[in-house]
This record gives sequence, structure tokens and C-alpha cells, in this order.
Amino acid sequence: FVVAGRDKKIPVSSMPGVFQYSIDRIDEEIDEVASAGIPAILIFGIPDHKDDKATGAYDEHGVTQEAIRHIKDKYPDLIVIADVCLCEYTSTGHCGMVDDKGHILNDETLPLLTATAESMARAGADIVAPSDMMDGRVAAIREGLDAAGFELTPILAYSAKFASAYYGPFRDAAESAPKFGDRKTYQMDPANGREAMREIADDLDEGADMIIIKPAMAYLDICKEARLRFNVPLIAYNVSGEYAMIKAAAANGWIDEKRITLETLTGMKRAGADRIITYHAIEAAHWLQD
Repeated sequence: FVVAGRDKKIPVSSMPGVFQYSIDRIDEEIDEVASAGIPAILIFGIPDHKDDKATGAYDEHGVTQEAIRHIKDKYPDLIVIADVCLCEYTSTGHCGMVDDKGHILNDETLPLLTATAESMARAGADIVAPSDMMDGRVAAIREGLDAAGFELTPILAYSAKFASAYYGPFRDAAESAPKFGDRKTYQMDPANGREAMREIADDLDEGADMIIIKPAMAYLDICKEARLRFNVPLIAYNVSGEYAMIKAAAANGWIDEKRITLETLTGMKRAGADRIITYHAIEAAHWLQD
């Protein structure tokens, strides 16, 4: 989580061990990532200004774009995955444009997501990861990237992203909670696993190179089914609420944090995940090396 400003390392109260960093201090975290042998990071930016057009998302000199340039300059071998969404940059906190009646404007959002992906690719992002769940966004982003000369930049699509209660701590960290309503009109119904398979198939047809299942722990059946159906890289997203629950239980002495964490991540691998996005990454990498 990269925040605008200088000399900032702000703890996320609901996620022990997780911080927002300003660009001038982000090396404190990236040094640990590199020393642990972690090959990739997923970056989220928190701008100092939000508006109804999410202009900070596609600002060529926005906080996320500048952070990507800094990281790729200093750590050229680290794979930087740029989250592509508008929720951190909109004054509404929603992932898309909103009309005066509070309706999400799917088609009007697509050009802004495309502009965001292009700006992050220009900044040096190795992979772009659209997490907004607007219909048709993978096709729009693929077309835009190709036209801008980024034909080789892969798309890691949040293809099966559910409208989950497990995201609460992330919204603290990214300062992206919706100001009204919820995201159930564009994220997926947790009860509807068959729709997840259709969403994945649509994203792959539109040009996605890799897919994300999010959340992971309560959706391992979705991971397994996707693994059996689709022969593409599959990533499980071990989300903030899952992390926070383990940290809270461990802080109370109720569980063995190391064993529970590694068992949880192993379950995701067993369900078919080729890679895992997790806030436990640095700790888990060191534990696996012990």
C-alpha cells in the first residue's frame, strides 16, 4: 500500500504487520520482500485527492505510477503487478463511475480502467490486474494495451471476485470503502459458484492470461473447480479478513500462528493454486526456509 506524501509508515490497525508507505520509505518493505526471495508484489496506491472521475488512477504522475517507477528502477528483477481499479481514487469509493441515482455505470467505466492500465504499463508495471469486476473490462484493457504498444503486458484478471465480508481490513488499508450501498451489483454472489466459472470463461475469451479467485479460504471449491476446467495460471488471493483472523487468534494465544498459516496456504496450493497472493508472504517465506 503506497500513500501520497513523504516520510510515512502508517500501521493498518486491522492488519497487524501491514503498513501504508510513502514512496520514500517503501524500500523498507521491498528490501524485506527481496531478501525473502519473494518474486512479485501487488501494488495499491492511495492518492491525496479523490474525485468522481477517479483522475488519480490514470494520472501519469500519480502515486501508484511513481511508486512503480521507483520500484522497477531500484529492484528491476522484482515483478510488479499493478492493481487496476478505481475504488481507491473515486470520491464514492466504488469501483466504477456512478450516476446521480447511485447506479454503477459499467460501460462508462471501461475507458477509465483502460487508461489506468496503460498508465501503469508505461510506468513499468510487468503485469496489470483489473479487480473492478465491470463487464467487458478485460477486452477493453487488452485492446488499449495493444494499441499503446504493450502487447506483451499480461493481464491477471480478478475473474472470480465475490462480494465478500472478508474484505473489511483491506478497505481500511486502501481507504476504499464505498460511501454508500455495497458492491453486490458488480461483484459476485458468494452462493453462486456456477457463475464464477462463466465469469472466468468470459475473461479468458476476452484475453486474460491468468485468473484470480478471491477470497481463497471460503472458496477453495471454486479454486478446485477452476483448476479442473481451465488450463491457465490460477492465483488464490488470501485476503485481508483471512489474514486478520489468524493474526487476532494468534495474538490471543488461541492458535499456533506458524502452523495455521502454513496449513492455510498449503490448502490453497492443494486446491489448485499455482500462486498465492497473501499478506503472510514475508513471514511464510522465512518459515518455509527454516
